[in-house]
Amino acid sequence: MTRIHVHPGAAVAEWGPVTELCVALAASAAAAVYLLTARRLRRRGDTWPWARDAAFVLGCGAVTWATSARPPGGPFTGHMAQHLVVGMVVPLLLVLARPLTLALRGLAPGKVRLGLLRAAHAGPVAVLLSPPVAALAGIGGLWLLYRTGLLAATHENRVLHVLTHTHVLVAGLIFTFSVCQLDPVRRRWSLAARGTAVLVVGAAHSVLAKGLYGAPPPGTAFATHDLRTGAQLMYYGGDLIEIALAVTLAVQWYGVTGRAHARRSGHGRGADHAAVAAARSDG
Repeated sequence: MTRIHVHPGAAVAEWGPVTELCVALAASAAAAVYLLTARRLRRRGDTWPWARDAAFVLGCGAVTWATSARPPGGPFTGHMAQHLVVGMVVPLLLVLARPLTLALRGLAPGKVRLGLLRAAHAGPVAVLLSPPVAALAGIGGLWLLYRTGLLAATHENRVLHVLTHTHVLVAGLIFTFSVCQLDPVRRRWSLAARGTAVLVVGAAHSVLAKGLYGAPPPGTAFATHDLRTGAQLMYYGGDLIEIALAVTLAVQWYGVTGRAHARRSGHGRGADHAAVAAARSDG
């Protein structure tokens, strides 16, 4: 098999100026639409946290950075930094911004809003957003990228390079959306199911990173130091994002149990007040 030798920066230089410009324009347009919609909500008296604006803008900026920046280090380390940003950091930031909720609240009642809601609740979308399917699509794509000749092929074909990273972004968005479930979806999965998905994907991600520490992707020849640095970045960087997902789930669990406890306490106080009133009336 022909081994692909890559020079420093090659992993992030293959986008091309046209692609970089298109990504930057699309990200800027998305951020502008989001901010204008959020502003409209606030001007009519609705509440929309500023932190969500910041998360969405940062996510759009991170996409632009991933396609145009030249991270320090060797080609594999630079590629892995790009992988973490596109596949994990950006999806988390965008999902935390709750763009679907914003769109539904910003659109006026009518065909467009109804169509968006129906699309979000469609059967195929519900299947795709189930944690098991989303986890398989995400981690399966990474194993395919790093344990076959796909990564080597992306260095020879710019279109394949763009398509591969687009898949990484979309798969990351689907998995993060399915786990966090902050926007309205057709089926609400339990916290246990979503937490299990995070653990399984985290374990598979760590095993893949450890494997890359000792052996490069087929068809490539990276320097040993570069390969190991990139693998460590994948291992520890992935852990940080997975911890952030776990914290998001923990916050949801705390909110659910807190509301349930408040309801039980309220019912208990209501029953006590009724008993007191009944005793007084009997007396």
